[in-house]
Amino acid sequence: MITVIKLGGNIIDDQIQLENFLLQVSVLPGKIILVHGGGKLASALAEKMEMVPEMINGRRVTNEETLKIITMVYAGWINKSIVAKLQAMNCNALGLSGVDANIIQSEKRANHPIDYGFVGDPIENKINSDFLLTLLKSGMLPVIAPVTHDGKGQLLNTNADTIAAVIASALGKTEKVQLLYCFEKNGVLENVADEKSVLKNLKADLFDELTSSGKIHSGMLPKLKAGFQAKKNGVSRVVIGNASHLENLSKENSFCTNLEL
Repeated sequence: MITVIKLGGNIIDDQIQLENFLLQVSVLPGKIILVHGGGKLASALAEKMEMVPEMINGRRVTNEETLKIITMVYAGWINKSIVAKLQAMNCNALGLSGVDANIIQSEKRANHPIDYGFVGDPIENKINSDFLLTLLKSGMLPVIAPVTHDGKGQLLNTNADTIAAVIASALGKTEKVQLLYCFEKNGVLENVADEKSVLKNLKADLFDELTSSGKIHSGMLPKLKAGFQAKKNGVSRVVIGNASHLENLSKENSFCTNLEL
């Protein structure tokens, strides 16, 4: 079993929570790929440089200067900090982005109806799953930052939830794969004010209904859209849950949200 884990939310900004999460990663059985985001740090740095971050439907609008900040923060500081912490836990991690070893090629998103700037959408048949499998078989734990490229020399900011889903989908063609989305919530909540109101099984038709009614919005939208696409592509399990319960999330019947078609 290969486990693709996406880490997001407020966990990356909290050093105690981050270290606790990575400690769980370091002892998790099986082959693991960790994909991370890190939007808050990038936004904070942009604001210090008097650049106002712009988000639409949970996705960042990326101009040329913002792209530089994102690359420095995501593929630099955050990525290498995570790798360093895992190494200290005797976990042989390797920090990468979608650019390295041509792991993920993307195409720049069309500038209509919304111009997101230098934002890329991964091309499903342009995922270097052979390289990732080679790393996994050699005992490495790849840690992947959400920066990709278009094959023509242009870097592209790419949603980390989507990256995790396309990697899981590509590996799932030949391997059994589960995809775990980890953040500070217990799952998809029916009532955002009640952490116990977790929708344990979320089907695609209910997701469409909740989206239409506005109950699911912002950053949760790309996560769920990517997760359901991974399920359609044959990924065996797609789970959304609390990062502090990582060990349990990898097991059946855990307290979290399971996506179902």
